[in-house]
Amino acid sequence: MPFGAHETMEVHEVLNEKLNLINHFSLYAQLAQHDHIRGMIERHLQSALRSYEQLVAYTHDYSAANRQMPASPDMTSMVQPQHIRYGLHNPMPLAPELQGRLNDGQILSAMLSWHKNSAKLHMQGALECADPNVRQMLIDGALACANQAYEVFLFMNQQGQYQVPALNDHTAKTFLHSYETLQQQGHQQPHVQQPGMQIPNAQHYPMQQ
Repeated sequence: MPFGAHETMEVHEVLNEKLNLINHFSLYAQLAQHDHIRGMIERHLQSALRSYEQLVAYTHDYSAANRQMPASPDMTSMVQPQHIRYGLHNPMPLAPELQGRLNDGQILSAMLSWHKNSAKLHMQGALECADPNVRQMLIDGALACANQAYEVFLFMNQQGQYQVPALNDHTAKTFLHSYETLQQQGHQQPHVQQPGMQIPNAQHYPMQQ
């Protein structure tokens, strides 16, 4: 069973990015000073390694899709909106630093960028996949990266390193409350019956020679 052209190139991009992420996170683990940051790096590194190994294994052997992968722990599931610190409070100026070793703040910022871009890359690849197993692996990878990006953000936010600009509460609500539900408009929601998904029989589609 072949791989499609699009998914082949997308998997190549994902694996190359993940390989670089693993190399960089290994370096960050050596440089980080804060125990919590080192622990977070180690967990994210192990998650990236498992994902990389599974995807590489599947490109060599289709049976790899049947192997059970331990789920990446979601450290953000208990977060509530009130836990987020909004507003700007004397934000520190930022500028490139061309000399010296990375500090914890720079490592966190780099981790956040890696995870955000990796989540986008995984989901972009999933949207181009024909193979259902590759598609699911990339979707799982996108979700793991999104959760890990949020975990990094939460720590930075609590430390005052990632400050969230906020609109005036009245302005934000006035802007968003221009959208209303059907019930607010006085319309009855239509009842739509969801049919079961039907997979077309492959024999109806002759292969091109």
